[in-house]
Amino acid sequence: QRRSLAPSQLAKRKAGDEDEEEEEDWQPPTSRKRQKAAGEAEGAECYRSPFRKPLAQLTNRPQCLDSSQHEAFIRSILSKPFKVPIPNYKGPLGLRSLGVKRAGLRAPLHDPFEEGALVLYEPPGLSAHDQLKIDKDKAPVHVVVDPVLSRVLRPHQREGVKFLWDCVTSRRIPGSHGCIMADEMGLGKTLQCITLMWTLLRQSPDCKPEIEKAVVVSPSSLVRNWYNEVEKWLGGRIQPLAIDGGSKEEIDRKLAGFMNQRGLRVPSPILIISYETFRLHAEVLQKGSVGLVICDEGHRLKNSENQTYQALNSLNTPRRVLISGTPIQNDLLEYFSLVHFVNSGILGTAQEFKRHFEMPILKGRDADASEAERHKGEERLKELISIVNRCLIRRTSDILSKYLPVKIEQVVCCRLTPLQTELYKNFLKQAKPVEELKEGKISVSSLSSITSLKKLCNHPALIYDKCVEEEEGFMGALGLFPSGYSTKSVEPQLSGKMLVLDYILAVTKSTSSDKVVLVSNYTQTLDLFEKLCRNRRYLYVRLDGTMSIKKRAKIVERFNSPSSPEFIFMLSSKAGGCGLNLIGANRLVMFDPDWNPANDEQAMARVWRDGQKKMCYIYRLLSTGTIEEKIFQRQTHKKALSSCVVDEEQDVERHFSLGELKELFTLNETTTSDTHDKIKCRRCVNGHQVRPPPSGSDCTSDLSQWHHCADKRGLQDSVLKAAWDAAVTFTFHHHSHEEQRGIP
Repeated sequence: QRRSLAPSQLAKRKAGDEDEEEEEDWQPPTSRKRQKAAGEAEGAECYRSPFRKPLAQLTNRPQCLDSSQHEAFIRSILSKPFKVPIPNYKGPLGLRSLGVKRAGLRAPLHDPFEEGALVLYEPPGLSAHDQLKIDKDKAPVHVVVDPVLSRVLRPHQREGVKFLWDCVTSRRIPGSHGCIMADEMGLGKTLQCITLMWTLLRQSPDCKPEIEKAVVVSPSSLVRNWYNEVEKWLGGRIQPLAIDGGSKEEIDRKLAGFMNQRGLRVPSPILIISYETFRLHAEVLQKGSVGLVICDEGHRLKNSENQTYQALNSLNTPRRVLISGTPIQNDLLEYFSLVHFVNSGILGTAQEFKRHFEMPILKGRDADASEAERHKGEERLKELISIVNRCLIRRTSDILSKYLPVKIEQVVCCRLTPLQTELYKNFLKQAKPVEELKEGKISVSSLSSITSLKKLCNHPALIYDKCVEEEEGFMGALGLFPSGYSTKSVEPQLSGKMLVLDYILAVTKSTSSDKVVLVSNYTQTLDLFEKLCRNRRYLYVRLDGTMSIKKRAKIVERFNSPSSPEFIFMLSSKAGGCGLNLIGANRLVMFDPDWNPANDEQAMARVWRDGQKKMCYIYRLLSTGTIEEKIFQRQTHKKALSSCVVDEEQDVERHFSLGELKELFTLNETTTSDTHDKIKCRRCVNGHQVRPPPSGSDCTSDLSQWHHCADKRGLQDSVLKAAWDAAVTFTFHHHSHEEQRGIP
């Protein structure tokens, strides 16, 4: 039996030992209350523990302390500040009460005097007298970019962020809050815009966020890319809302939730949405206001009449940023639409712009312009540039030469095969598209003729069905094909460009670990690429308009992985030519040209981007003496216009008369390059470039973009040199680092 070892119980048991020895029968113990009552009644001694201190006698009279003693007692208490009972704890001690406004001077969010700090706004200096008079609660503070971002920004990106912030806060143009970020591809426009958004969402000179919410509108293929970029650079500091699919009800619910957010700390302050989804659900977004809207690949807004432009223009937001590496694509009126979208009214109305700027500039650019027209055009051009430069920032990809490997861009002229030549001449005899152009009109059949000739230049297989059905221009053409010909298998030897491509791929595969991107405007051409890859057993992936947005992001990520076995990435320029990052490859073949030079420029910029580690080679294939060279010449004219207005290059020569479009439907069989003949290159003698140019000639080539003209002897690229004998007739090439290396 267990017994208590308490002192009172021990004493009690000691006194009762004698009685217990005398008693033989066991008696149940009496309760404590009965024992107490019995003890009091019988006057028995009360057993208490000798260790228990007697209680002090309570009295109703408080003890009076001397005031000095009381003060000393309180001071002794306060002299021991509270310490968190955690070893080595150095965190805040909670000195600021919750819900109480911070006392003292307002301070910037980040230290403006830290080394490398990017200060976007600095309060005006005040004299000592003014500092005494100023209201401390209204004093402006520095606006400093978060050091997490400013540490990774390159010098040109820091300049770009400052420009963007000045524009959207109306410090560059009073009353206007928009701008165009027109840097060329690969200069980090996305990072600059993320930095702008994060700064506006967190701070302002008034010591509070400048905006509550921001909307990023981009092509559908870039929605996931924007989401990943925000996560990459801000590292979970913010939770963007990306909408790239779902039912109408679900999307409406998400958008309504986004627009209903209020307060200083909005849970999801950034919405990333595609142009198509925005257009379909614009009503929900137009019910409230948004602090900032960013339009990626903003050249989609070149037509002010389309629904996307009107939906975005009706969005209730003063701050608008338009991102486009190619703001001028076809004409100046499209350029006006972009400027008008971000800063309405600074160029007047469309009619005023056309009369005052477009007509004089284009007349002055024409090769047949008089001296007075050229002078007037230059004056209006300078006036236009001075206005637009206040809200447009443009840096060329030459800046990347400091950070990226060498890029060699080559225009490769490929001769037609005998089959292509016969089909081409047969078509021109039957369709007679030149006669319609001479009448000054372009009919539907003329446009169809252009498409047919472009496809024929790619491969005769693309027009085989038209030959079978004997459509206009192809009657009797079926007999020109080899006996037993079938479209089920690709025959590279029937197309000059396909033959050169086959050589390029074979030499690249056998002599290096390089990967290749193949770009075409036609999915039918991509089908031919697939057949060629299966014949040669090349591993490949393909991205075109049929692929879902989520799957696009996955295959791009997989292809860019160094461990990926895929050798070729096939890309439709219409579906994925903008914004994709394909740095896993360092060779790109542009198989056919587009009328719009911006489309080609966008597609060719996929490999020479941040993160690229290897030397890059760009091959632009053209069929010699055909409509493709005419398209390339027209591109040159448009790019010259863009250079004058956007890049401010005053010495760009007038390349081609607009009347030369009538020569589209001709075939020059005797030339090695119709383009080289047209530009009257003064750097070449007997088809070979001479350094320096012949004495007495102007050293500036009409094609100022291309630094060298070359035949086989002048080539440095071993891959292209191996393919020369197949079908190559001539090349122009441009070296990205030539300016830095002092090459004339």
